[in-house]
This record gives sequence, structure tokens and C-alpha cells, in this order.
Amino acid sequence: MSNPDTDPSTGLPIGPLVANPTPAPRPQRIILAGHHVTLAPINPSTHADALYAATYGAENDRLWLYIFDGPFTDRASFDAYINKIAVSEDPLYFAILDNASGQAVGHASYLRIEPAQRCIEVGAILYTPALQRSAGATEAMYLMAKHVFEDLGYRRYEWKCNALNAPSWRAALRLGFTYEGTFRQHMIVKGRNRDTAWFSMLDSEWPARKTAFEQWLDPANFDAAGQQKIALSTLNGVTS
Repeated sequence: MSNPDTDPSTGLPIGPLVANPTPAPRPQRIILAGHHVTLAPINPSTHADALYAATYGAENDRLWLYIFDGPFTDRASFDAYINKIAVSEDPLYFAILDNASGQAVGHASYLRIEPAQRCIEVGAILYTPALQRSAGATEAMYLMAKHVFEDLGYRRYEWKCNALNAPSWRAALRLGFTYEGTFRQHMIVKGRNRDTAWFSMLDSEWPARKTAFEQWLDPANFDAAGQQKIALSTLNGVTS
């Protein structure tokens, strides 16, 4: 918590002045290029085929378990979903493209975009099996965080998930977000109650988080079999 100032007229504590209180720019549909993956605006004509093939079928229903949409029982309903998110402004969706194949292997978005508060969330994250537990999966989150803090100048970056979604909870901590609490009965999703766990990363924390990301992503951090030598959670000081 920031150290408070004192209001001269009342003697009561107030928040410190913000160095730049002007609104931040809204994120745009741009390319965020990395070594393993590239994030690009969702394009149904070029991304839908690969995403549908990698997420369709009963064996992939678990990918949609904690997402507001899906799973989809046919191509028409999936195409309606892709067409909808392709034009959405908030959430603002990006396809995650594997650089080696050029194929879409997932998507993620910026949402709850609040330029006046310089606050933004990352979410609606869908990782296909080909992307899960890969260097590209981590790099995608690095690229999105870096853009938020360094290019757009946001103060607060949020991650929220169903409180029962243990993998998402672990991912938030591993990536360097701080758990802030759980909002009880926060939403009704697919007819079921959702308690929502809230996490955040602040601009003051970004330099250390960036160093951890880049140290983890460094090719020297992987052995000949592609196994990590130092975990990102270790670099971010996560103990459990």
C-alpha cells in the first residue's frame, strides 16, 4: 500500500499524488512479436480453422470449462463466436500465433479497460494443448504485460479467475501477480455461481517482473531437452 499524505485542512490521511493522472491510451489492434509467438488481432478468415481444429471435441471441452463461452458443438456456433470477438473493443482480443508454424494456438484479451484509472485486465485466455506449458505460453503473457506498462503506461494490470480454477490461480502467482482477495458470488457463469479471485501487478513492480520474465525466457535457461533450469515462480519469489 502506498504511504498516505495528510490533508492540510482536516489532518486526515489521503492518497499520494499520482505522477501522471491523465488517462492512458486505449490498446489498439497491433502486432506484438516475440521469439516463440506473435500476438495479432483476431482474424476469422485466417485464425478460425486452426483454433476450431485444436479446441473442438469432447476431449477439449475442459479448455472452455472456466471461459464464459463454449464449448461449441458445431462449426457454425464456433464461427459466430470468433466473428463476435473479432470486432469486440472490450474485451480486445488477440490471436496467439506459433512462430514456427504460423498457426493460431490460442487467444487472449485486454478487458475492463479503464484509461482514466490507468487500469487494465488480461483475460479470456484460451491455450490449446499445443501452447500449454510451453515457452510461448509464458512469452505471450510477457508481451502483453510489457505493452501495457511500457507502451501504454498503465499503473495497474489485473488478472481474475474463477476461484475454483487452480491452474489459473497458480499461473497468476507464477507470472508475478499478487493475490488480493476473493469476491464471493461475484458472477453467474453458464448458470453456475462464480467466486472470483483477484490478482494485480503494479507499474512499480514491473521492472522486477520484467527481469524475471526475460531471465526465464533466455535460451540459456533451458537444457538440451528444452527443460527449464530455473522456474519462473522461483524468479518471482513464489514459495508455494
